[in-house]
Amino acid sequence: MRKLINYQPLPLGRLLLGILPLLAVLLVYLFASDARLSLNAADKLLPGFNAMGEAISRMAFQPSPRTGEYLLWSDTAASLLRLLSGVAISALLALAIGLFTGALPVVRAVLAPLVTLFALVPPLAILPILFICFGLGEVSKVVLIVIGITPLIARDLQLQVQKIPQEQLVKAQTLGAHSAQILWRVILPQLMPRLCDAVRLSLCSAWLFLIAAEAIAATEGLGYRIFLMRRYLAMDVILPYVAWITLLAFALDLLLRLVSRRCWPWYHAK
Repeated sequence: MRKLINYQPLPLGRLLLGILPLLAVLLVYLFASDARLSLNAADKLLPGFNAMGEAISRMAFQPSPRTGEYLLWSDTAASLLRLLSGVAISALLALAIGLFTGALPVVRAVLAPLVTLFALVPPLAILPILFICFGLGEVSKVVLIVIGITPLIARDLQLQVQKIPQEQLVKAQTLGAHSAQILWRVILPQLMPRLCDAVRLSLCSAWLFLIAAEAIAATEGLGYRIFLMRRYLAMDVILPYVAWITLLAFALDLLLRLVSRRCWPWYHAK
């Protein structure tokens, strides 16, 4: 047992260990679904894999009789556009705020209390205000994501800037660098990989705000479809949609991780 803390599984072993819990969850669901369906073939709470496969095939590969769209793909496109727009705007705003509040004490004195205040406001509590101010269209959904995750990313970046050794700044000034050069040449390059990590960590919250906004006011989107199907107890559609959202979130996280490793290999070599 004393050596367990030092044990590092091989890559293949790590992959297998990661798959085991997923297989366990699938087996538990399979047994529970079979048990319920054997008692009531019309049970909707735990549909079988065949029913979910048929439902997702209908949503993905058969045009809707009402709109002619392939609903899974149109919902995915609408949700991803809202999500990526909100995350991109949040990343740019947070980078600027975190950079200046972390590096410039005067800016920190002015903006840091405001950023902290926004970080403490529950974003979903102001969703009705956003609908009143921006309407029920796309803007309110994107703004909700921006308000929800920008303060958290900005505070993380501010702390990261303040952790940069003071010796680096002193050496840059000794070599004749002015404030703008220090921000651009010394601080910003060290901040970019941390921004990527902060965005990765905020994706879960961004999805939460997106699904909440789509559930309340939308005519398409993954969150809208899930809550629409809830009215009909269509768990054969809801569960695949939840799994699809999870897969999309995983793919975005993996993409950001690969970009970070490719663009800033020195950061991951530490």
